[in-house]
Amino acid sequence: MKKLITLFLLSFSTILFSQNKIESENPRYDAALAKKSGADDYGMKKYVIAFLKTGPNRNQDSATAVMLQSAHMANIVRMAEAGHLVVAGPFLDDSEIKGIYIFNVETIEQAKALTETDPAIKAGRLAMELHPWYGSAALMQTTQIHKTIQKKTF
Repeated sequence: MKKLITLFLLSFSTILFSQNKIESENPRYDAALAKKSGADDYGMKKYVIAFLKTGPNRNQDSATAVMLQSAHMANIVRMAEAGHLVVAGPFLDDSEIKGIYIFNVETIEQAKALTETDPAIKAGRLAMELHPWYGSAALMQTTQIHKTIQKKTF
């Protein structure tokens, strides 16, 4: 009976080890790309996600609103080129949440400092809601890929 239990445990352990080995090994793993992207062992990393919301001061005249939007877009480009912003874009409905940023930073404080550079935030036209977020490190490649598919610039 002891031999049967030992054999069972040994077989069970071997099967478990084999399954774990199969699940944890990725034949397409690219160590250099993972390192460049800041990926952990799961291909993930920390970011801060920002929801751009309607700000408390939206009473600018149309010329000022256009100027603020243009400066807002220039700030987005600047942050992306500096590697601080990996994703940005507006929501297409007419809700309080106007857009989204995914910052390549680890802390709310770092993201807050970046949001304070936005002219639309400074003017009160937009407000930011910041949250720490854990997502795919592959997002770090978004800006480079976008440059290859973007026909027009802002």
